[in-house]
Amino acid sequence: MSARAGDRPGAGAPGALTIDIQVVPRASRVAVGGLVGDRLRVAVTAPPVDGAANAAVVAALAAAFAVRARDVEIVRGQTGRRKTVRIAGATAARLAHLRGGEA
Repeated sequence: MSARAGDRPGAGAPGALTIDIQVVPRASRVAVGGLVGDRLRVAVTAPPVDGAANAAVVAALAAAFAVRARDVEIVRGQTGRRKTVRIAGATAARLAHLRGGEA
C-alpha cells in the first residue's frame, strides 16, 4: 500500500499522510479497513452521484483517523473508485491498524 509522509517538499502539510484507497460505494454499512490489493478499503453507503460518495469518504476517513473533515483532501481520483487522499494529522500507527495490523 502506498502511504507517503507529507513532510517532503510539495507534498502538502507537514504531518500529513498521502494514502491510496479503494472506495466501495452503496455498501450496506460504512467501514474503513482492510486492503483491496495494496489500497485501503473504504466502504460508504452513499451512491456515486453528485459527489455524495466523495463526501461520505471524507467523513468516514475523518472519523477513522480522528481528524476533522477539513483535514481530509481527495488529491486524485475524484470521479473513480481508486483515489489518493491526503490526511493531515493522521498517524502511521493508525493506518497500520486499519490495514490489518501491518507495520
